[in-house]
Amino acid sequence: MTAIVAAAVLAGAIFTGTGAAQADTSPPSASAPKTVAADALPTAQINGVVWSQVIVGNTVYVGGEFTRARPAGASAGTSEVSRNNLMAYNLTTGVMTSFNPNLNGVVRSVTASPDGSRIFVGGAFTTAGGVARSRLAAFDTATGALVSDWKPTANGTVRALGVFGSTVYAGGSFTSTSGQSRQKAASFNASTGALGTWKGTIPDGAVNALTISPNGDRVVIGGSFTSYNGATTPGYGMAATNSGTGTAVTWNIGKLIKNAGPNGAILSLTSDADGVYGTGYDYGSGAMFEGTFRASWNSGNTVWIEDCHGDTYSAVPVGDVVYTTAHAHFCGNIGGYPETNPRSYHRTLTFSKAATCTITRNVTGGSYYNFEGRPCPTLLAFYPDINTGTYTGQGQGPWNVAANSQYVLYGGEFTIVNNKRQQGLTRFAVSSIAPNKEGPKARGTSFQPTLSTPSANSVKVTWKSNYDRDNEQLTYQVLRNGVVVRTQTGLSTDWNRPTLTWTDTGRSGGTTYTYQVRATDPFGNTVTGSSASIKATGAANKEAADETITPKAPADAPNAPLTPDIVPVPEVVQAPEVVPSPGVKTDPGVKPIPDDAPLPIPEVPAA
Repeated sequence: MTAIVAAAVLAGAIFTGTGAAQADTSPPSASAPKTVAADALPTAQINGVVWSQVIVGNTVYVGGEFTRARPAGASAGTSEVSRNNLMAYNLTTGVMTSFNPNLNGVVRSVTASPDGSRIFVGGAFTTAGGVARSRLAAFDTATGALVSDWKPTANGTVRALGVFGSTVYAGGSFTSTSGQSRQKAASFNASTGALGTWKGTIPDGAVNALTISPNGDRVVIGGSFTSYNGATTPGYGMAATNSGTGTAVTWNIGKLIKNAGPNGAILSLTSDADGVYGTGYDYGSGAMFEGTFRASWNSGNTVWIEDCHGDTYSAVPVGDVVYTTAHAHFCGNIGGYPETNPRSYHRTLTFSKAATCTITRNVTGGSYYNFEGRPCPTLLAFYPDINTGTYTGQGQGPWNVAANSQYVLYGGEFTIVNNKRQQGLTRFAVSSIAPNKEGPKARGTSFQPTLSTPSANSVKVTWKSNYDRDNEQLTYQVLRNGVVVRTQTGLSTDWNRPTLTWTDTGRSGGTTYTYQVRATDPFGNTVTGSSASIKATGAANKEAADETITPKAPADAPNAPLTPDIVPVPEVVQAPEVVPSPGVKTDPGVKPIPDDAPLPIPEVPAA
């Protein structure tokens, strides 16, 4: 359990019922949104956890809790350089830059000025490059230098930052800023650092996230607080405020989604001209939501909700797609994947920005809130494999997602992406600039037909659909004795692999035939499975029982690749000097352990 469309437009888009995903890098329908490709691009790595990212031009600024960084492909503990809690890399190459600000504590939020000339960072640090900076700092993006005359202070962790015009907005767990009382919310002049007038009464919890309306008149905040300016409906975990004074304004979705207190929170808020996108977690009493929502800027009305089970940590809209990161294990209420035993996870869920369906009744039982009848988005086919890390002790992988029109970036504590070692950071790109080499995954005996003879002079070929990390529609060719005799298409995902059949007629009785099935994605990536053979029956055997020959391996292959891209060797144990210090402490508003038990099956087989 863990950010707008006019009503008239939505009325034509929503339909009752749910359906399978219908979009990827080459959607079956021309009207469906495209996702980025699932090829993980070489990217700089870190040795801890990433909490925040921001793209400024062709540079990605990364904040978190780490002490070392290294190039793509380098094993942990090798080719490392010092990077304490804040670093940067080139967006198009993934290569680390020389930016090395050296903050002495965790960075929880990074944001940029509208003109990209400065980045502002917030966290729990007290120095930047040896210079005193109490949980807030600014850097010049042209030179990388600490801005010497921007030095407001906070007496507690800053968790969220946003900038509009000449104002920087901050949220966190502090109670005073620059020597004046400010309960978890404060604003500052972006040029001078002078304390602003935006504030509110937030007696408990913390502000984890904030986002600003396109015209700058409102700031929406989310976190674990249980009231805002004395109100709880909304105000319990979420509130919309006047950007000048902090006065509460209408925020209707806050009357429905109520996550706060010790067992829940709103974890992220992002926005664009079309609305606000928020994520949250629910770990018990006092909370009820662990997915993603979209609300309109017009009074915060609900546009859609996805109620996949499993905390959702971050979301970002890009064009007509919304990318999220979570540890979701069930999306059945919106036509997605079912619960499995043991649990399996998708950590990179992607949705249509438009509302396209209606949530069905929750079927998993337990204490999950029933959002039945509310609008939902389409779950799209973008499923790169990202594992869990160990750094925070919370059993999670990605914690943050950021994007622009060409790239989608995930940051967190993971160590493997698509069965290849990659720690803390990874990039994906639109298909026009991506390698597009992520093809069908099932191969060998896990993609082998079952053959039978349903009648004289015919052979029935049956196979389980293959699947692809970023393409739902695949083309299948049936080969008889090495020659293609049948071509057809089918839709599938790793969690939904329908059985396909074709009957080959006109065979000669008593003759043995060998069959294979070949799967090809829209970019020409091809897998040909193992072969199976059978002897066709003739007219004399017409009344005999069907003869079925099953391959040595089962045709119903598991819903996971049996042959990974590589077989990784065991993780390299880092030397003591590269372990971040001080030790990790659980942050308020983030649950201490995951809600999922048992632990997931390891994504990567042991060497």
